[in-house]
Amino acid sequence: MSLRTQKKRRIKCKTDYQLRMGLLKSKTPRIVIRKTNKYIYAQVVETKEAQDFVKSTISSRDLIKEGWDKKYAGSLKSLPACYLTGLILAKKAGKGKYIIDMGMIRNIKGSRVLAFVKGTIDGGLDINADKSAFPDEKRIMGEHLKPEIKAVINKIKSKLEK
Repeated sequence: MSLRTQKKRRIKCKTDYQLRMGLLKSKTPRIVIRKTNKYIYAQVVETKEAQDFVKSTISSRDLIKEGWDKKYAGSLKSLPACYLTGLILAKKAGKGKYIIDMGMIRNIKGSRVLAFVKGTIDGGLDINADKSAFPDEKRIMGEHLKPEIKAVINKIKSKLEK
């Protein structure tokens, strides 16, 4: 049995090399999702000859350009914001088949990342995902939030679906 030293990015819980290799071998464009304490970021990435090329990128901050009220900027990490960000990315990326690359983010039922994935699927992208893991439709549409925020969410969603 040989002892191997783990790579630095694996020790810091930044990269799962085995998962990454499987994603790269599929040769399917992937949507890379990362979340912070304030925002969610995503990129459409294609890999050719071990080089990544970013085709488009989105942040939940872009919702302010779409009509999200600035006084609710603290809620740009909410489930509805993540869902709407996924809709915007789907509109930018165009049709096609994609793989989700969540990196080291844990896959938890009803999470913000899965709300983003539901937004991309509802936006028309072909992504293989388990529908039972998505958040409840009422939470995605902001039924648990203030009426003012619900109005903003509905306005942006109707604008994006046109």
